[in-house]
Amino acid sequence: MKTVLPSRILVFASIAVLGCGLDLWTKSFLFDWLGMPGQQPVWWVIPNVFGFQTSLNEGALFGIGQGYTPLFAVLSILAAVAVLVWLFVYRAAEDWLLTVAFGCVMAGIFGNLYDRLGWHGLIWPAGYPAAGTPVYAVRDWILVMIGTWPWPTFNIADSMLVVGAGLLLGHALFHSERVT
Repeated sequence: MKTVLPSRILVFASIAVLGCGLDLWTKSFLFDWLGMPGQQPVWWVIPNVFGFQTSLNEGALFGIGQGYTPLFAVLSILAAVAVLVWLFVYRAAEDWLLTVAFGCVMAGIFGNLYDRLGWHGLIWPAGYPAAGTPVYAVRDWILVMIGTWPWPTFNIADSMLVVGAGLLLGHALFHSERVT
């Protein structure tokens, strides 16, 4: 049985670890700086276009499924296992683009899973319905305005997931199998 090249494992692991680390560091920094949602006004980088605003998402994409954090945590774990099996058992890691794409996806999975499990240590402050209890929600902080409409806030993990999904879509659309 042919094994996956160590360089592919290194590339995958490097992207996953560095992407997840950057996500967790930026979330920690921004929440330390701006506090919980609503404690500080938007900090604009480009006024009314791009800024930083903390937000907590107890759901998934675009806030769908609010309150189903345990379900999304389980689905994240299953997705991570599926990525590893696809890459290293079914040998998708033989393809550089798939290795990079799944490294990005894994970074996003673990960055948001960390938050869903409450490992960030946030506690709901007074004034929130669950005051004094741990926060089991994804920390978001990037705000982009589309005209006068605010795009849902997001984070680096979300960005890594989107980049990974885009690479997978590009691979699916434009990759042709070599006939040998």
